[in-house]
Amino acid sequence: MLSTATGKVEAHLMSNGFNHLQVKEKYIFPPHQRPQMSEISHSYNIPVVDLKDLDGPHRERVVTEIKRACEEDGFFQILNHGVPETVMKSMMGIAKEFFEMPMEDKVCFYSENLSQVVRLSTSFNITKDKFLNWVDFLTQPCHPLEEFIHLWPHKPAAYREVAGKYAKDIRALVLRLLAVISEALGQDSDYLNKAFDKHRQVMNINYYPPCPNPDLTLRVAPHSDPSGITVLMQGDVSGLQVLKHGKWVAVEPIPNAFVVNLGDQLEVLSNGRFKSAEHRAITNTTTARVSIPTFYGPSLDAFISPAETMVDEEHPALYRGYRHEEFMGEFRNQGLSSKSILERFKI
Repeated sequence: MLSTATGKVEAHLMSNGFNHLQVKEKYIFPPHQRPQMSEISHSYNIPVVDLKDLDGPHRERVVTEIKRACEEDGFFQILNHGVPETVMKSMMGIAKEFFEMPMEDKVCFYSENLSQVVRLSTSFNITKDKFLNWVDFLTQPCHPLEEFIHLWPHKPAAYREVAGKYAKDIRALVLRLLAVISEALGQDSDYLNKAFDKHRQVMNINYYPPCPNPDLTLRVAPHSDPSGITVLMQGDVSGLQVLKHGKWVAVEPIPNAFVVNLGDQLEVLSNGRFKSAEHRAITNTTTARVSIPTFYGPSLDAFISPAETMVDEEHPALYRGYRHEEFMGEFRNQGLSSKSILERFKI
């Protein structure tokens, strides 16, 4: 029998085995914010970049492909990225195991305090969200790994080992991507590494149960990421969509690929040359979906402003400078709200 505290937590979570059986009123979005399934485009594919030549004589071609994707889409998928398939499958497996555990084994991580370091919760901010998102999530910082891994779940038994290995491999991949994107901006390859100061890496495990009426609700409401860059393992169940020319475009899963999208900090640092892409996730009636985004960006005390070389008479600064902590404070207060937070930092 569940304790009173565990029962209260269970009543909030979507992964409790019964909350997802009907779409309660608090999950029903107003008509103009609903998915409009018939209007989703499946004809446009976001760019797919093969990284196999990244460290060879054809590096410039890869840089050019990524530059085009950053300018035109803010979203692309990558193949031959260097993270072993075994590491990806192990991480996805242990993530599913976590959400399949009994409630008593997870309840100690539940919190509605957005400042809690390792946190299991639901929607985005359950105390403020006007309409709840159809998702539970576990969020955990990953860098420096030795400072945080002892705070991560110790169940399932292999969780810290598997997730720690995955976090290290993702960080190595991100550092390679940051070098390429720096070059795509016409900067020294170390530019973003330095701009991010001490760096900040946060991994989420998102669990989306099936939904009896996907037309009424959203897994994740439209938003752009407040980080610098996001690397997503979206598994084999579709649901992710990106806004392209005012139309929602499905991002179909590719086996062993990662989805990469630019966050708001890259748009500011590039003075608007590169775009942070607005995206969302929709539900389905039959299959639970697990996705694992890693949000990578500046440390909270880093000062962010457009690169000097991105500003001239023809391209005046579009954004004011700020400490990243200020931006994240706005994000925590506002939540998932298209790109409205970035707009507040425009000059």
